[in-house]
Amino acid sequence: MPVHPAAIVDPSARISASADIGPFCVIGPYVKIGARTRLMANIFVEGPIMIGEDNTFYPYSTVGVAPQDLKYKGERSEVRIGSRNRIREFATIHRGTEGGGMITQIGDDNLLMAYVHIAHDTQVGNHVVLSHGATCGGHVTVEDWAVVGAATGIHQFCRIGRHAMVGGYSVITQDVLPYATVSTKREPKIYGANAVGLERRGFPAATVEALHKAFRLLARSGLNTSQAVDRIRAEIPPVPELDELLKFIEASERGFVK
Repeated sequence: MPVHPAAIVDPSARISASADIGPFCVIGPYVKIGARTRLMANIFVEGPIMIGEDNTFYPYSTVGVAPQDLKYKGERSEVRIGSRNRIREFATIHRGTEGGGMITQIGDDNLLMAYVHIAHDTQVGNHVVLSHGATCGGHVTVEDWAVVGAATGIHQFCRIGRHAMVGGYSVITQDVLPYATVSTKREPKIYGANAVGLERRGFPAATVEALHKAFRLLARSGLNTSQAVDRIRAEIPPVPELDELLKFIEASERGFVK
């Protein structure tokens, strides 16, 4: 295992023989790091934490430290990070709390750009992009393939649905529907389906059109949510993504951006 002589590694840390620990990294106890994961330099890792394979942590990121929650009293919570993630400079990832299941979790193939903050009990899926300065409050869920623009703040307990696009400098205080494009730079507003992103990922034109029609009914028809949902079920040919959208709405506790 390549460990730079200027790194400090707790003897109890479990680190793969093919991992790479750069200069001035500090790795505490209860840390597990998988194969070919690279810590470039000046990275602080505190456990309990499990990090998978082929991740790259860029300088000055801080991973697995105690949450910024006044209710936290030192209980044994943890962070779990999957594989093939890129964690850029000055990103911060905090452990979970008793009130949120004790785990902060990040999946696979994600890009967390510089200065991203992942607060306690946040759940990030796979193939997510969090642009520089994006902030996830406690208990946030960001589902697969979502893209969150720069300097966006996501309020505690909010959900960002699959394949959603959130514009930069937004303030998200309600759920963002899956497949939607949302921006709150001027005022909270949904702009329709995330057509470009969905087309790039190979979604059929019929699916994109069905989602466009659903968003028009939800946001521009003047109907309340229940009326719009009834119209969607009655008027739009069913596709799996539409069913996912409706289930997301039914499960929403904070409402969603219209």
